[in-house]
Amino acid sequence: MAMAWRAAPRAAARLLLGRRRIASCIDPSTGLTEDQKEFQKVALDFAAKEMAPYMAEWDEKEIFPVETMRKAAQLGFGGIYVKPDVGGSGLSRLDTSIIFEALSTGCTSTTAYMSIHNMCVWMIDTFGSEEQRHRFCPSLCSMEKFASYCLTEPGRICRLWTFCFTGCFLASQTGSGSDAASLLTSAQRKGDTYVLNGSKAFISGGGDTDVYVVMCRTGGPGPKGISCLVLEKGMPGLSFGKKEKKVGWNSQPTRAVIFEDCVVPVGNRLGAEGQGFSIAMQGLNGGRINIASCSLGAAHASVLLAQEHLTVRKQFGEPLANNQYLQFRLAEMATRLVAARLMVRNAARALQEGREDAAVLCSMAKLFATDECFGICNQALQMHGGYGYLKDYAVQQFVRDIRVHQILEGTNEVMRMIVARNLLQG
Repeated sequence: MAMAWRAAPRAAARLLLGRRRIASCIDPSTGLTEDQKEFQKVALDFAAKEMAPYMAEWDEKEIFPVETMRKAAQLGFGGIYVKPDVGGSGLSRLDTSIIFEALSTGCTSTTAYMSIHNMCVWMIDTFGSEEQRHRFCPSLCSMEKFASYCLTEPGRICRLWTFCFTGCFLASQTGSGSDAASLLTSAQRKGDTYVLNGSKAFISGGGDTDVYVVMCRTGGPGPKGISCLVLEKGMPGLSFGKKEKKVGWNSQPTRAVIFEDCVVPVGNRLGAEGQGFSIAMQGLNGGRINIASCSLGAAHASVLLAQEHLTVRKQFGEPLANNQYLQFRLAEMATRLVAARLMVRNAARALQEGREDAAVLCSMAKLFATDECFGICNQALQMHGGYGYLKDYAVQQFVRDIRVHQILEGTNEVMRMIVARNLLQG
């Protein structure tokens, strides 16, 4: 009996996620417009059919699923909040959150990379010249080419308040710029070019992608000395480190990006000299919403998997679902999921509207959603017992893939600092 129940657990998970028989209290379509419900359904169907069946293989074999992402781009998911005149879908930040949450139910790691790619395309679309927009964005929106975001630097990841993951966010709120001063990658102006030297660490897609949005120092210390350059793979002096071995996020390669006298045309600079820090911060406000949305998708899938497990698994002659303690824990998981979703969508609306409190709301949403959603996934694994620790079961992959969300786009410790400073400066 037990062996029959264990048969093809991942296939069962795919069927479960594809059925969409979702209790109304956790239904992610609640409160959405008809248009939003329609593209949410498209994203959910794509996740169930094109991502979930391959999620385990991509993880185990560390496959970067470029063809699957190009299929997603045909649905408009390569430049979701990019303007239509360069191939984007022109949707809102809330629409984007809805789509990333849906896609993440199929493969959180792949969706998280797509969110980074979208952020890069948005930066070029928003801050680039008309020539730059039309040169880079169409092939990125179609995912003929892929983009990586290069901010984090090596040697500054051991301190808790490092610039690489966190200091830049703190500086953006305090105006001190003290941690931003630690950015060392430099770009020296020589005529119509910059000569770039330095390196970036932990770059998603590094080595496999085609376009690199790089934050570098063109001026003096502090935020005003930072500029943003767009590099293309194959430029002389651009190289990559070894592929990192990670706990999760294995469907996207991670490498150091190295610049050794790399010559970049001035025409590849986004915005003015010294504008790079502002570009980075505006991009990462949206990045926090995106990564929080990916967390929502993983948590939603994990609640469904736990719900199914409690229903079919028997202990002491009756289903686990009859155990009141597990009922209470499942109820808590569902409540935390819905609370996190509401917070993320509120922040997405604030960012779209350009509200004054948007940045702190994005920080709050990222903090709450990534913490709570990791707890939900981890509790779902616990409910599976020993089975949850087997790679035959999808829940363990959601746990591994979602863990890093509490670290990147600004660690959750710094999200707390940003919120606290906003309150105390009021």
